[in-house]
Amino acid sequence: MLRFVILAILFFVAYRLVVGSFRNRKKDERKQQELADGDAKVSDILVEDPVCHALVPRQQAIHLQHKGEIVYFCSEECCNIFIQQGEEE
Repeated sequence: MLRFVILAILFFVAYRLVVGSFRNRKKDERKQQELADGDAKVSDILVEDPVCHALVPRQQAIHLQHKGEIVYFCSEECCNIFIQQGEEE
């Protein structure tokens, strides 16, 4: 009787491992297919700071309207340096 219980538990554990691996494989295949189809959405783009040339996500960057264009900065310091350079010219 004890052997039967142990064998039943082993078969159940083996079954769960096999089924779980198939589920993970299917999820991975779906993700790869979405990326191949272009369904993955880009949430933000990187912009370059003109002073220090750092790349910053546009939503987090500090922006300034300059000569009809929006200029993005990584920090207030870079923004101030840009403004000072423009005044000197």
